[in-house]
Amino acid sequence: MLNVVAALYLLLRRGNAIAPDVTSPVRLRGWAAAFLIVAAVSHVLWLHYICHPSQAAYVTICGLDILFFIPTIAGILLSMLQDRRRPVWPVAVSLVPAIVLTVLCVIRGDDAFFLPIRIYVLSLYALFMLYVFFAVRRYGRWLKDNYADLEHKEIWQSLLVLAVFLLFCIFYSSTTYERALLYILQIDNTLIVVLLLWRVETLQQLSSDTIQEEEQEEPAITPSPASMGIPSNIGPLLEVNCENRQLYLQHDLTLAQLAQAIGTNHSYLSKYFAQQGLTYNAYINGLRIRHFMRLYDEAVASRRLFTAQQLAYESGFHSYSTFSAAFKQNTGKTVTAWMRDSTK
Repeated sequence: MLNVVAALYLLLRRGNAIAPDVTSPVRLRGWAAAFLIVAAVSHVLWLHYICHPSQAAYVTICGLDILFFIPTIAGILLSMLQDRRRPVWPVAVSLVPAIVLTVLCVIRGDDAFFLPIRIYVLSLYALFMLYVFFAVRRYGRWLKDNYADLEHKEIWQSLLVLAVFLLFCIFYSSTTYERALLYILQIDNTLIVVLLLWRVETLQQLSSDTIQEEEQEEPAITPSPASMGIPSNIGPLLEVNCENRQLYLQHDLTLAQLAQAIGTNHSYLSKYFAQQGLTYNAYINGLRIRHFMRLYDEAVASRRLFTAQQLAYESGFHSYSTFSAAFKQNTGKTVTAWMRDSTK
């Protein structure tokens, strides 16, 4: 019932209850709902098996779990990565050997192939998690290269926790059913439901402009000797159109939007920052921190009341925690230490 209610909530509710100001990815909501529905059906099938046990039913339900659980888990994990659309069908195709062995078990009426099936499925899941680990690292770099604000966009912490719970779920589902293990499975299922709802509703749907620029713009341009290099006027354009106009104060300013504002393209601007040894996120945060310092000096000079949180928000930061981390990384000091030193 918990799985069914959570699935209906994800499918039917348009807004978010956990984070009302966040628009969650539609694809992630769909895959999470699919996983919860599969879990609910699996519970019903195993309840039927406990009431009417048979070798054929046991093998068949195990095969169905493998066939539907793994692809929906893969769909959840891959749909969190929004830099490009990653297909789930390769994961489903990789399960063919396990399904074939399961069918042979049903035909033979024994569990002779159960151990090879378990080893294969767990090995496949381990390889997939290894792929996801490196994909998440690459995704983090992509976010910093394309987005000024990373609130509700980074995924590595929740993804690793989610992966652990899902791995436990698969491990427990492939073992014999004892009363103590049934309780553990229900606790694990509840944690997964809660974690899924939290992750879906706190992850921001990213706009497609950066992805379209990355996927469509560069192939459409045939490189020539003149276009191979980075235009020399990008630095002055940034100074005039971004720094002087204080465009960096705009929340959720993407690299593609900044490129359009200064009159260049996504590719050239990305290469320019790479040439400077910067990420786009570091460039914007540097401008915002300098803006904060100016606001602080003006507030102290005029002796007006203020808070660091208020000045951080006026400097373009969504949250004080993000500002505090960026400030220490940029200056080597905490905000409190810097303010104390600057007033001496």
